[in-house]
Amino acid sequence: MTEAIQQLQIRRVGIDTWRENVAYLHRDCPIVRAAGFQALAKVEIHANGQTILAVLNVVDDERIVSACELGVSEDAFARLAVPEGHEARIAHAEPPRSIPALHRKINGERLGREDIAAIIADVAAARYSKIELAAFVVATNQYELDREEVLHLSEAMIAVGRKLDWQHQIGAGLVVDKHCIGGIPGNRTSMLVVPIVAAHGMLCPKTSSRAITSPSGTADTMEMLAEVELPFERMVQIVRDTHACLAWGGTADLSPADDILISVERPLSIDSPGQMVASILSKKIAAGSTHLVLDIPVGPSAKVRSMAEAQRLKKLFEFVANHLRLQLDVVLSDGRQPIGRGIGPVLEARDVMQVLQGDPAAPHDLRQKALRLAGRMIEFDPDVRGGQGYAIARDILESGRALAQMNAIIDAQGRRQEVPAIGALRVEVPAPADGVVVGMDNLRLARIARLAGAPQVSGAGLDLLKKLGDPVRRGETLYRIHAEFEADLRFAGDHADKDCGYQIGSPEQSPREFASGSLFSM
Repeated sequence: MTEAIQQLQIRRVGIDTWRENVAYLHRDCPIVRAAGFQALAKVEIHANGQTILAVLNVVDDERIVSACELGVSEDAFARLAVPEGHEARIAHAEPPRSIPALHRKINGERLGREDIAAIIADVAAARYSKIELAAFVVATNQYELDREEVLHLSEAMIAVGRKLDWQHQIGAGLVVDKHCIGGIPGNRTSMLVVPIVAAHGMLCPKTSSRAITSPSGTADTMEMLAEVELPFERMVQIVRDTHACLAWGGTADLSPADDILISVERPLSIDSPGQMVASILSKKIAAGSTHLVLDIPVGPSAKVRSMAEAQRLKKLFEFVANHLRLQLDVVLSDGRQPIGRGIGPVLEARDVMQVLQGDPAAPHDLRQKALRLAGRMIEFDPDVRGGQGYAIARDILESGRALAQMNAIIDAQGRRQEVPAIGALRVEVPAPADGVVVGMDNLRLARIARLAGAPQVSGAGLDLLKKLGDPVRRGETLYRIHAEFEADLRFAGDHADKDCGYQIGSPEQSPREFASGSLFSM
């Protein structure tokens, strides 16, 4: 390793490089030429006993970094945990030890437990550049992981992060959770399921994600009502007091390698079955869950497009969960359209509270799906007979106990004084013809909601007025686009003008399953 020839002062450049450590040196810095540093080289940064690996960028503008400074990105600055101006030295970095295993996977070879563990350890330690991460993600997608590799990947992801132990923390034995593989806008069932099962007396510490490519994640929607960025010790106390929480999982350091891999998977639009299974189950095991209800929506614009594909994915989840000693109940649900009416943080929070409050305007599909999922979770209770869960969940909701439990969770996490308003700017999207709604494109509608500003602009999104099977007349409003800024409204409106995301047809074209009233295929 070539040692740095002089000390440099750290400068916080203020660039969000999204889960990648990046260093910046001026081209006239003596180290650049003397030590042979080049752009995109892997370097080690040493400061105050801390060492991190980073990718080097060479700059020419002294306003970014001077010749005697070492610039660092936001991620790198946070990892170093030293103040600006602190002295640091920089050196060439050795390649991660797991690179030979990565090369073997790129060549299509099957990897063993030790190989995968080494790769994930290097990923979690930020030793991989985005290029190397992309290579791993693409290789494991192109040469699909077999079920043993998926198990090894799950185990490795669990091993490199914190693992919550609720038995140790509060003496809990049964810890339940619910998860959806995603891809369905407005699907905020977790915010209903959690208070229902907690009111039943079950422990449900729900750590959720923020949106990356969707119009809102559970954490984004819950944040409209309460704080979600909770220190671990506070989260434990909330669960002890209320049996549940609805918190952002980023503060708990659960399966951190997964978060890093997701930062590459999402821009590449890669969501292979093996990576999905390892991602979800590693997070649940790390969160201390013992029992999980998993929702797999199936539909033409869902992540899973056919029942055969859903069955294959279900078997893979069950294989890995069984080896991880996680009791799993997989539900295959209707994924042909968004759930609820709102798409976007504030609009989705409105739907959730309407269901909890028994509002006649509450979306029926969100209510029913949440009750079915909550019922399946309640049936994990050894004192509940199979088939009784739905009725118990419905009684908890209709009695107001779920609302009271949700208010207790909100107060414990820190209630917002005022819920943000729905975006004041709006445009109505009309039906292009007379007929019946026979198709809805989840991906298109999510894209339009994001162009309107969601989730960054909390009041932005879509308010759906028509769903599958509804009759419409030409010019009648299908949905409203809400935004806070004219540019966002224009972008979303232009996108909707090209393709509104709805298919209008004849009553005979209505999906058969919808006509029969079935919401689930089990």
